[in-house]
Amino acid sequence: MNEYANASTTLPTQQLYIGGRYVDATSGETFETINPATNRVICEVQQASQGDVDDAVAAAQAGFAVWSAMPAMERTRIMLKAVEILRERNDEIAHLETLDSGKPLSETTTVDIVSGADQIEYYAGLISMLHGQHFDFPSSGFASVKREPLGVCAGIGAWNYPVQIAMWKSAPALACGNSFIFKPAELTPLTALKLAEVYTAAGLPDGVFNVVQGDYRVGQMLSRHESIAKISLTGEVGTGKKVMADAATTLKGVTLELGGKSPIIVFDDADLDNAINATLVANFYSAGEVCSNGTRVFVQRGLYEAFVAKLGPRTEALKIGDPFDPDVMVGPLISREHHSKVMGYMDAALASTARHVCGGSAPDDVALANGNYVTPAIFADCDDEMSFVREEVFGPLMSVLPFDDEDEVLHRANDTNYGLSGAVFTRDFARAHRVANAIEAGNVWINSYNDLPPSIPFGGYKQSGYGRENGLVTLDHFTQWKTIYANLGDFEAYY
Repeated sequence: MNEYANASTTLPTQQLYIGGRYVDATSGETFETINPATNRVICEVQQASQGDVDDAVAAAQAGFAVWSAMPAMERTRIMLKAVEILRERNDEIAHLETLDSGKPLSETTTVDIVSGADQIEYYAGLISMLHGQHFDFPSSGFASVKREPLGVCAGIGAWNYPVQIAMWKSAPALACGNSFIFKPAELTPLTALKLAEVYTAAGLPDGVFNVVQGDYRVGQMLSRHESIAKISLTGEVGTGKKVMADAATTLKGVTLELGGKSPIIVFDDADLDNAINATLVANFYSAGEVCSNGTRVFVQRGLYEAFVAKLGPRTEALKIGDPFDPDVMVGPLISREHHSKVMGYMDAALASTARHVCGGSAPDDVALANGNYVTPAIFADCDDEMSFVREEVFGPLMSVLPFDDEDEVLHRANDTNYGLSGAVFTRDFARAHRVANAIEAGNVWINSYNDLPPSIPFGGYKQSGYGRENGLVTLDHFTQWKTIYANLGDFEAYY
């Protein structure tokens, strides 16, 4: 039986992972990680000190010297072996992810580890194809331009996709020959340690992937560390600004994948069922705790009432409950604190002039009373200026807004400081592409939502981020270019 197979599981105190092995933190501090479904303590986790971070950097430097010098095909084989092990351990790691994050097994077993393993496999396949350029300058000489790894890189994860983000960030970094230090979110610290075990079992040299645990202080240590060349964060906009400011003290590279308040635009010629299906996923998957979710749903008036009428019953039919139940589609929110924040937005929506379609309260099931549960909510006839419409809720709250024409809805959709994602639903080919091009966001879907194969870039405009994850473009974020010019003749005596 899987040791993480139920909500009552408790674990021993968790350590750090440095230099290919578990080590005790030296701070003397620990923190608790809580099961969101029950609010029971899963275990204590050791908090890293500055000395521990320095040790992780030293281990990563030593690992980098080995890893960056290793032949490309050998590095490829090791990363592919990690993929094989991840797929073998998929259910075990998924159960641990469900325990720590509250995400339903229906998601973690089919998406979180699966998509992360795909990511590692994709970048492993690119290792032997990393190449530079050659320039001839007859007859004086030639130049070669080559990619080189940065050295020690670091990642700071978010709590909504803990192990997937650890794989998203480490895969391109390792493929480019770097070593990596990962700090999981304090709320979900457990599964990154399992990824470290997998990498070691696959043959990754000691120190090439390390895990340091802790709160914002550890993130700050990584962001400011003079021997770390690059930092990648997934998190809130405010945290992103702080990481960028800290990284500036050493001029290290930065990638920021931040928040969003993404629009879905449904024209009256759209396939109603397809639009409903995608909108449900774009709002209630992972209990709405997804940065790219399309929580502002603009529906053209000709389809508006039919859309709202069908959306309500579909939402009320979603099964909410114990995330270890394989039939559950909506689990708890991550923490009591976050639950209170989301409920504040629910209360604001109920107090507004918006039409309450469904949800927004604690479920009736007394068995769920100790968890951080809220029923998925829909509010129609919303106004663009309502707080829950403009601000990122990061919970299962959908705003539906009517519109009349294309120019109007594009102006309203783009009237935000965010620009992570968006979508358009229409049967009109020309309009679909015209609107997709006009939406100010890094990722736009046509008649779909949140499709993210590893080969396409992901990231945002405006305050939704800086740089990109995934795809070929990420190789530029984890390498630096070196130009070598070779003179084939004499150097002229100018002086």
